[in-house]
Parts: sequence; structure tokens; C-alpha cells
Amino acid sequence: MIKQALISVSDKTGVLEFAKALASMNVKLLSTGGTARMLADNGLEVTEVADYTGFPEMLDGRVKTLHPKVHGGILARRDFPAHMQALATHDIPTIDMVVVNLYPFQQTVAKDQCALEDAIENIDIGGPAMLRSSAKNHKDVVVICDPLDYEQVLTEMQTGQGDVSYETRFALAKKVFAHTAQYDGAITNYLSALGPDRQHATRAVYPETLNLQFTKVQDMRYGENPHQSAAFYRDIATIDGALANYRQLQGKELSYNNIADADAAWECVKSLEGSACVIIKHANPCGVALGVDAADAYAKALQTDPTSAFGGIIALNVEVDGKAAEAIAKQFVEVLLAPAFTAEACKVFEAKQNVRLLEISLGHGSNAFDIKRVGGGLLLQAPDAKQVMPAEFVVVSKKQPTPQQLQDMMFAWRVAKFVKSNAIVFCGNGMTLGVGAGQMSRVDSARIASIKAQNANLSLAGSAVASDAFFPFRDGLDVVVSAGATAVVQPGGSMRDQEVIDAADEQGVVMAFTGVRHFRH
Repeated sequence: MIKQALISVSDKTGVLEFAKALASMNVKLLSTGGTARMLADNGLEVTEVADYTGFPEMLDGRVKTLHPKVHGGILARRDFPAHMQALATHDIPTIDMVVVNLYPFQQTVAKDQCALEDAIENIDIGGPAMLRSSAKNHKDVVVICDPLDYEQVLTEMQTGQGDVSYETRFALAKKVFAHTAQYDGAITNYLSALGPDRQHATRAVYPETLNLQFTKVQDMRYGENPHQSAAFYRDIATIDGALANYRQLQGKELSYNNIADADAAWECVKSLEGSACVIIKHANPCGVALGVDAADAYAKALQTDPTSAFGGIIALNVEVDGKAAEAIAKQFVEVLLAPAFTAEACKVFEAKQNVRLLEISLGHGSNAFDIKRVGGGLLLQAPDAKQVMPAEFVVVSKKQPTPQQLQDMMFAWRVAKFVKSNAIVFCGNGMTLGVGAGQMSRVDSARIASIKAQNANLSLAGSAVASDAFFPFRDGLDVVVSAGATAVVQPGGSMRDQEVIDAADEQGVVMAFTGVRHFRH
């Protein structure tokens, strides 16, 4: 039975109710500082750790629980007679439960004006020591570092005659070691990012030592191919609007490729304004469109490349209603993502149980870093979050764009950002008309994009084209203009920019530079 609990928490969420429940089960309460005062002020009988050890807190609270009467009571193995005899000799009672969460180090260093001194004082010492001691001796000590676990522990104690199962003890111990590792990792990341002047204002974006931690969501059936194993992990911190926040409403278990493609679809559709639909196949958009509603956006996106859309991933940035569901259900779809699904839409997909429906709240959060694994190392970079606005376009051709051309160029540019390099995207009237992706030659991407439009019986006359990087020669421009494009947007920056601009003027087309490249590898 749990007879004595030590409670010392920075995050006091739910701790009063938890302590009251423990007291009602005759568990003695030990506590420190502000936690002890809060419990006592609310009528609970609680012993201050200083009174318990006979040694006062000292050094401005730096030393509170670092005492043999605390750690002896935690670390003693109850099944070792020599341990229990040592406790009896030194009059040390056992501590059967430890409830601790740590100083808010990460919240402190996240403040713009955080000084090194403030960061140092928010490095917890006694808390991690108690957590690690308790987790090491989890067979005999229940350890809790997360308020979300209070309810489960109380339920087991109430039904288990004051005890908690070994399975729960072990799960809580694993959680503690992950928590303390993440805490120490955050300290290392912060300190190793500070330069010689040790000023927070000059904190490096990329620390000398990098610690990352993720929580496993699930094992995959396999990876990109059946002979590869795989798993999906989620960030410790929730990112607003990120794919990892999905709620699966129905369908088969997600695969490795499903998640990778779903992320590409979701990031693209989040970047578009108005009712938008994105269809992804093998990490590339094969159809993107704006519409008056979900059904209209889907119908236009499907037009771009209905052949490639077969077995694709579809994302919408608006609620899927019955009308849209009826249209989508006619096709073979692997995954459908949206902020919401009406009851009517869910009813439609009941007959298509293999379709994975993912509900995700829209948001504009992004990962702190993009990460790519290479042999023996990692590549880190800031996410490609730059959104070029129409006012930033620099028209370099003699011909000026019409409002419609400017709108089409803007849409094409937004889509090109999510197409694998080399990327060429034809657009018109709020929809993609042809997408050329992932070719070693930009000219080949341009040819493929025009062929895709021909295959879908879509006219490229009067279309706008976006290129994710500059045209190194005029040949790529010649291909898109001969296919029907009358406006082109590209980053610029080539040694032969003037040659390409002259070619645009020669053929009477609009050309604008963004000054921003969107390589996507």
C-alpha cells in the first residue's frame, strides 16, 4: 500500500484535488515550499520536508530535498532486508509515491529578454534527482511527473486497496526518464547556443549540441517498401495546425507513405486562401484548385490530372459536406484530409471503409526545423515559410500583367513551392493546368507539364507559369510560351536573366521576378 507521498510541483494543475484524494485514503503528505503552503491553506495535513528531515531549506531553495531521509526512503528496495534494516537503523520511513514536475526552464528561456542568470536559476536539481530515484525504484515507488496521470493512479488505488499495478508503475517510470532526458536536452540546447558573450540576444539558431525528442504514435506496417520497417513519431510540443494533430475518423491504419503524402497535401492546402483542394501523388501535387465550395474545388483539381489522381491523397481547407463527399467517393482515394466533415459526408464514406478520413484543425504553425538524415549525420534548416505577395513581384518585361494574370501567377507560384524540383506549373482561373515535377532538366519539366495538360484536354492558351528556380537559358521559356503561356513568374538571379527577359519581350509575354527560390528536394 501507498502510505506516504512526497508532492513538490511547479505546475500545480489538479494537484490539490489529487492530494485531497490521497489524504482521504490515509496517505501521509510530505511537501516543499509553495506546494506545502497551498495544501496547508486548503486544510490538508502536510509535513514540510524541512521538518521531516530536520534540516532547513538553504541557499535560496537550491537545497531542499537532497537529503538521505528523502532519497533513502525513495531508493530502498523493500525486498532487500539489508535495505530495510538500514532504514530502521537511521529512522527513515519509506516514501511510496513521488509527485514532482520541474522548474519551467523551457518557458523561461523562450522569453525574449531572458538573461543567463534567470535560465540558470530555473535549472531544477532536486526535482530531477527525486524523479530519477523514484523511477529507478519504480517497483516500490509510484512516480508521477504529469498531472494527466493523476486520475489513472487514483482509480487504481481506489480499486486496488491503495496500491497501483506494476504495469502502471513501469509506464510512469518510462515517462519520467523520457521527461528528464528532454529537460536536460533543453538545457544543453540552450547553453550550447550561447556565444562567448553568453548573452541571450546572441543565441545561435543552431546549437553546438542538438537534442531532439519525439513520442511514438504508432508502428507502421512497413516503410516506403515492404522490406523496410517504420514508425511514426510526434513532436513533444503541439504545433498548431500540423498533420500530427490528426484525428482519424475511419479507415485502415495509416502507412508510412500515407503520412508523408498527407503532410505534403496538408501543408499545400493550408497555404491557399478560399475553398481549396490539393490532390497529391508520390509527394507531388497532381491537381490544385480554388472553388466556390469543397465540391467545386475538388472537381477542378481532379481535372488537371485525373489519371494520376487515382489512389491519391486529397486535402481540403474547408469542411467536406455531402455534395463533396459524393463526388470524392466515386474515385479510389487513399486518404482524405479536412478541418471537418459533416454527418452527411461521414455517412457517404461509411460505404468506403478503406478510405482514411483525417480531421485536422487549420492553423499556421510550422516545425522549428526541417530535418534530413544523411549518412552519419543530420541536415537542419529553417522551414520554407516565405510567402511572396503580389506586391513583391518585380515585373521585368515590357508587357505589364493584367489583374487576372497577376492572380494566376500568384496561384501558380504558391503551388510551385510544393512541387519537387525542378518544378514548372501552368495555372489559369484558380486551377492547375499542367504540373512538371522532379526532373533533372527544367526544360523537361516544362515539356512534361504541357503534355499533362494535353492528356487532360486542358488548354494552356493564356495560362500563367511558375518556375521554382530561375531559367538558366531561354529554352525553358520558349517551351512554356509555345504551349500557350502568356505570363511567367520565376525567382530570377541567373547570369543569363537578360537573355530570358529579352526572349519574353520578343514573344510578347509578361515576366515577373520574385527574388525567392523554392527548391524542394
